[in-house]
Amino acid sequence: MIKTIGVAGAGTMGSGIAFVCARHGFKTLLFDVNKTALEKAKSNIQSNINYLVSKQKISSEDGENIFDRINFTDSIKDCIADLFIEAIVEKIDAKVSLFNQLASVNSPEIILATNTSSLSVSLIQNEIPHPGNFVGMHFFNPAPVMKLVEVISGNLTNETTTKAIVDLCDCLGKMPVLCKDSPGFIVNRVARAYYLEAMEIVKNGIADIKDVDAIMEANGFKIGPFRLMDLIGLDINLAVSKSLYDAIPEERLKPADLQISKVQMGELGKKSGKGFYDYTASS
Repeated sequence: MIKTIGVAGAGTMGSGIAFVCARHGFKTLLFDVNKTALEKAKSNIQSNINYLVSKQKISSEDGENIFDRINFTDSIKDCIADLFIEAIVEKIDAKVSLFNQLASVNSPEIILATNTSSLSVSLIQNEIPHPGNFVGMHFFNPAPVMKLVEVISGNLTNETTTKAIVDLCDCLGKMPVLCKDSPGFIVNRVARAYYLEAMEIVKNGIADIKDVDAIMEANGFKIGPFRLMDLIGLDINLAVSKSLYDAIPEERLKPADLQISKVQMGELGKKSGKGFYDYTASS
């Protein structure tokens, strides 16, 4: 039974996952080797709590209890949990190294989960102890808001592990969708058309960025493709496109030059102040 949840990586996704876990009553640990990132995560989580209190969705006491359930640490020795969810850089070597460290300080029964959006769950689990206890648990940004979680079974993932994660998603108020390990899983594979076709339209001068976003939002999408890429981070979104194209080298999945040039210039979206839109003017 999962009672304590650890999250590795105190960035936007990791801190969001930790907040969700703590809000739903789980003792939570947020780990990052970067102390500055941990301090920023504390501030972001407190801001989320303050927002919910201000909207009278939770009481002040509830907010205090949520924050108190989270232990922030930069020491791997503190990383003891029933489940550990990884939300670090999208590099297999880095993830494998982290999971091996986590395995070394925990019992063999720990469930290890990766929040990867595109890397192979099977390739990672082949390099770590107890691969049957390893699974993909792909949240979407922002984690406190988005309901969907892709639960990805690798070639060696056992049914008990998958069921435990599905049950946990229910406890977290999320909607789990089961998926076998495959390039891009479900959402990111389908979403390439949303992003890549939008950039192709702009490249060919059919419409500009604002018009593409406006028409998509007017037709039921909560956020247009360019605003969404800025929110996710153009570097992260591009990494997913490259990973999928490497696995399925078809022209329709080829990363867009428009996005590549933006990333090369350091224009990564909201987090850098500029992406397809300029966020510095409004700050």
